[in-house]
Amino acid sequence: MMRAGSYDEYARRMHRVLAYIDQNLDRPLELAELAEVAHFSSFHFHRLFSAWMDEALGDYLRRRRLEVAAMRLAAQPRVPVLNIALSVGFGSSEAFARAFRARFGCTASAWRKGEAKRRMHERLRADQSPERERNPNQAQRNQDQTDSKRNQDERRAHHDHGLSDHHMPEMTMKVKIVERAPVEVAYLRYIGPYGPPIAEFWEKVVAPWMETNDLLGAPRYGISHDDPGITAPDKCRYDACVEVPHGFTPTGHALTATIPGGKYAVASFRGTAADIGDTWRALLRDWLPASGMQLDARPCFEYYSREATCDPRTGAFDCDIVIPVSPL
Repeated sequence: MMRAGSYDEYARRMHRVLAYIDQNLDRPLELAELAEVAHFSSFHFHRLFSAWMDEALGDYLRRRRLEVAAMRLAAQPRVPVLNIALSVGFGSSEAFARAFRARFGCTASAWRKGEAKRRMHERLRADQSPERERNPNQAQRNQDQTDSKRNQDERRAHHDHGLSDHHMPEMTMKVKIVERAPVEVAYLRYIGPYGPPIAEFWEKVVAPWMETNDLLGAPRYGISHDDPGITAPDKCRYDACVEVPHGFTPTGHALTATIPGGKYAVASFRGTAADIGDTWRALLRDWLPASGMQLDARPCFEYYSREATCDPRTGAFDCDIVIPVSPL
């Protein structure tokens, strides 16, 4: 039976490797290099990784490269497919095309167009709100806007990526660009479907841990490492983080990390765990492509300030949705 201290040390080393992989997807990653990051013998590292992740190292690397590529294809529609391929470590468009089709069953261009159509349908569904029946005049104005959006989206769907006349949707979301300082956090990792189960994880696992460690009231962060529209639900990773003082020693299965500083785009959210995915999608797939910015290798996260509130009756809460950005 593995002792708690030994388990936590393995977790720290493996999490360090996973973070290193995401930060270096743009270049070849050799087994010996990753073993050194983990401070494990390269002779045994492949077996250790497979046992820990239930996935061979090569399969994991390929999956992460393709999942990140799929996210960037949707979030950066004006960036050529080849540039996306190179940014996740593929040496040629041919190798990327074969791997992408094998993983997603279609070409990268078809995936990108499919994501554009999905955004269009999501916006159309959002227009079909109860307000339409309560206020027919407003409903007509909404319909006019919907028709205009549909015409614009249909034109967009027929454009290939990278064309100079690519039209982007108008965004009403209020987003601000801020500079954040690095922050030290302790975190507990959840693996599984996003949404309401994460709220339950905070309530039943994280909150008692925070109380035990005298951290109630500290700023909190939620880091979603995967896109649930791309990654299988049972493999999605989420870190429930709480800000800690320098030198903090975590208890239980908690680990420590530093959320990098730098330039971030921030959008405010108020709603339930079932609603937050829509705001994430709007930020990443509507606002970001029109912003002249792009994501880099730092993590996206939700930020819960000391003043953040949660209604226990409805489950509604408020937070900031924060994404790392750099010039396109």
